[in-house]
Amino acid sequence: MTIQWFPGHMVETENLLKKAISKVDVVLEILDARLPRASANPFVNKICKEKFRLKVLNKSDLADPEQTKAWLHYFETQKKTPAISICGSQKSQVNGALNYCMDKVNRNRARKLKVMVVGIPNTGKSTILNTLAGKKIAKTGDVPAITRHQQRTSLQNNIDIYDTPGILWPVIEPEERAYILAASGAISDTAIDYNDIAFFAASLLIKRYPELLMQRYSFLKTIPEDALTLIEEIGAARGCLKKGGIINYQKASEALIRELRAGKIGRISFETPEDIDHETEKN
Repeated sequence: MTIQWFPGHMVETENLLKKAISKVDVVLEILDARLPRASANPFVNKICKEKFRLKVLNKSDLADPEQTKAWLHYFETQKKTPAISICGSQKSQVNGALNYCMDKVNRNRARKLKVMVVGIPNTGKSTILNTLAGKKIAKTGDVPAITRHQQRTSLQNNIDIYDTPGILWPVIEPEERAYILAASGAISDTAIDYNDIAFFAASLLIKRYPELLMQRYSFLKTIPEDALTLIEEIGAARGCLKKGGIINYQKASEALIRELRAGKIGRISFETPEDIDHETEKN
């Protein structure tokens, strides 16, 4: 599956970031802790080479804690890149990320520290900004690409922080990365096929998180052997049926993806550092 979802404002955002990056001191690159690699936009690497950048693995409360630790270790040892994991609604954790940056940047204390927040859609950038400000100043929601324009907010301690629209890239490849992004909610539902995404997610859950499946879906007697069986059992139990008791795969798929995104199945990670090693072996 090749996903193409690149709203017009994303082109505008790329141009905006190119111009604005020279004026800031620090870049907070917000990643989804469940998919730290897939949620990293290659464009950010190109424009942030000369700036101090902290990778912030947000939504850590939804991610597999062991895999989050593994990712932090990966960034520190393999990429030599500073990284921290947070839950964007927890003020102490968000402040901790900001303070980390303040300690790493040499600047004239008499002028404001300018911090830019970047990342792909739906990683929680606006939530982080609201937490820092202590009030709702940016729109938030489960729909990706809510923020459409750059927003500047002045914080205490002589800091200006800039929230930018989430940007993807025109063609998302490889295929697995597209599936991961779609399953997490980073891509608009209008650009995906729920059946395809649900089959991908069901296969991943069966392989990596069978215990969580059994806990969430108590009607399961055993771990399903394949994705189709899992979706059929969810459909039957959730009443996702057509006339004659036939499974409505579309509704069953939507039910699975909704619960997965909301964290109702448990704390899961869509990818691990080991996946990178396996890809390298294949290549």
